[in-house]
Formats: sequence, C-alpha cells, structure tokens
Amino acid sequence: MPMTTSAIEQQTVRSACDAPAVAESVTGLILSGGGARAAYQVGVLAGIADLLPAGAQNPFPVIVGTSAGAINAVKLASGAAHFRTAIHELTLFWQSFRSHQVLRSDWAGVMRQASRFFVRSLLGIGRKQVPVALLDSSPLKELLTERLNLAGIEAAINDRHLRAVAVTAFGYESGQAVTFYQGKGTIDAWLRHRRIGQPTQLTVDHLLASSAIPLLFAPVKLEHEYFGDGAVRQSAPISPALHLGANRVLVVGVSGNPRGPGANKPVHRVVSGAQPSLAQISGHMLNSTFIDSLESDIELLERLNLLSRMLPPSMPHQPSPQISEQPTPVQSLAPVEVLVISPSQPLDEIAARHRRELPAALRTFLRGPGATKTSGAGVLSYLLFESGYCSELIELGRRDAMAQKEQLMKFLRLD
Repeated sequence: MPMTTSAIEQQTVRSACDAPAVAESVTGLILSGGGARAAYQVGVLAGIADLLPAGAQNPFPVIVGTSAGAINAVKLASGAAHFRTAIHELTLFWQSFRSHQVLRSDWAGVMRQASRFFVRSLLGIGRKQVPVALLDSSPLKELLTERLNLAGIEAAINDRHLRAVAVTAFGYESGQAVTFYQGKGTIDAWLRHRRIGQPTQLTVDHLLASSAIPLLFAPVKLEHEYFGDGAVRQSAPISPALHLGANRVLVVGVSGNPRGPGANKPVHRVVSGAQPSLAQISGHMLNSTFIDSLESDIELLERLNLLSRMLPPSMPHQPSPQISEQPTPVQSLAPVEVLVISPSQPLDEIAARHRRELPAALRTFLRGPGATKTSGAGVLSYLLFESGYCSELIELGRRDAMAQKEQLMKFLRLD
C-alpha cells in the first residue's frame, strides 16, 4: 500500500531523529556524489581551511561521502590529524587529474570496452558474468591505492581527531543503500527501509563501489554482492551522519545552489522544440540520481527544524524514560543545524568550455550521443577528469565558500 505524504514525513522524522543522543555538539560533513563535479567540494574545503587558525584540528568529527564524494571523505578522514595538510594534498590530487588516471581513454581501451558492452551486454554473446559498463574505470583503482593512506583513518579515530567516516554504495541485488562506516566501537549499526549501516574496515574497493556510476562504470563486488554508485535510490543522504552522532551538518552539494539568490524566481523558458539527444536525457537522469534526493532531504530537514521551533517550550525534544519505546514523531523531534554550500554557477556550462580537453578517443566516443554539445554537457560535467575543468571547479568552490564566510565562521564557531 503506497504511503501518504504525511506517512512519508513521519517516517523521515523518525529516521532523522533516531541517531544516538549526544550531549556535546558534533559537526558532520556531507559530501555528495557526482564524478568530476566533486572537485568543487575540494575548493569549498580549501576555503574552510583558510578560515581556520594555524594548526587547527579537523572541525568535522563525522564525515560522510557518496560517489566521488566518498573519495574526498576518506582522504580527508585519513588526514584528520593534520586538516590543512590533508586539504592541500586533496587539492593537488584533483588539480593534477587526467582522464587516463580514472578510465581508459586511449583508442584501444575505449573501443575494446564499447565493443564488450555491445556484444556481451546487449547481444548476450560470450561470457555472462561481465559487469555492465560503457567505460573501463580500472585505472582508478591503481590511482587510489597509490594515493590514499587508509591506515590513517584508524589512527585519527584512536587519537580522537575523528569520530567516524562513512561511504554509501547501492546493492544491485538487495536494492539497499548500504552505508559502510568506520568509527568508534560505540556506534551501533542501523536498519531502515532500503538503507542500512554496516561497520567495516574501509578499503579502496568500498570507494570504487560507491563511485561506480550506473552503466558508465562497472559494479564492484563487496563480499557476496555487487555494488554501484551510492547515490542510486539514496532517499535520505543526510541520515547516515545523524546515525553516526552528528547533530549539525555542513552539506557541500554539486548542483546549482537551491538556496541562492533568485532560486525561487520564475524562469523564462526558451523552448526550441528540438528532439533531446541521448546525452541530454542521460544528463537529466544523472542529475536525478545525484542531486534531487539531497535537495529534497535538505528541504524536508528545514521543514522539520521549523516544526521543532514551533513546539511549546515544555515539550521535550527527546523521549523521557516514561514514554514508550516507540515515541511519536513529535516527541522524538530534535532540531538539526544545517548549512548548505552549492555551486553559484552551472557546472555543465563550465564543462562545455573545457570539452576540448578530453582525449581524442573519449571526445569521439561521446560526440555521437551529443555529450560534446552544449545541450549535452550535463553528462560531460560528470566525466571531464581533466585539470583545467577540475581546477576551475576548485576555484569556484573556494569563492563560494568565501561568499558565505560569515555563515561559515558562525557555523564552525570561529567568531
């Protein structure tokens, strides 16, 4: 039986507020997914690092990442003891990117993978146990293995520079969004509708699984199941941070700023009547996967915070021992402070300006579906792992962070 809007909101209230109660203020960092768009997050983090005093420790005890945001999250967590150094290394990591470090971009690699996809996945000829993927992302595993020091996570947790770090991946067989987290032993696992939390020792394979964009990159096998990009069917992207103990969150998105000036103003639509290209359709599908659920979760959380502030002062935010084990949504409702930073410029337009940076083989491969045209640059914005594009996104992120300097100073308690 389908749930009504009221029932959905009540379920979200419960899931958002069933994180363990903490006496102190615990700040969480949410890094959403989006392929090459995740370079924007690095710029925002670099801006935050500039605001912190010299020698400042990691201001985010809880770090949660999805898709390419998972790579940023784990890199930041592994260097939590030296926050500025970790941000500096992360910036150099993205500024030096080339497509061949992430996926096979040479003619032989592109043609081989495309033919395998067509013959084996579409025609069903040959071996059946071949993961479905248009692009070969095998170089990424070598890059992450070389550049990431995952042992630093455990050291940061033991030294209390970090409470927990988590990455989310989607199980293709179970249909569940699984949040794999590494943290203090006191953090309990959780089970909700189509999303669970599972304690583990994070590995490079967890990052590859979380960032495996459907159809573009091959699924990754973790234990007994194949996993793909964590943004798929992730209905509550903020929830893992709350489960891990955060009661205030900074969200760094990779879409247009849903709270920026003029966000709610009517837009004059210019319609050409042209048939949409495959890249244009795919771009909207990717946006729906990576962006819409996060923005909806932020909007709902803000509504719940408004409801919390409207409660009578005598109404407890947390259930007392006399209340039953299944508290009503109003009884368990507690406010969560949220700050959102998102791109002030359309990233697909920036990608369109850098499309000639793509290697010739990839550019030719993407030309047919229309991804190298302005109308199809949405897909390009996820796949353009080139230094010019990534560097411009980093600079944009830094500027956007500085534009919200006062809000960041207040949020990080630096004033």
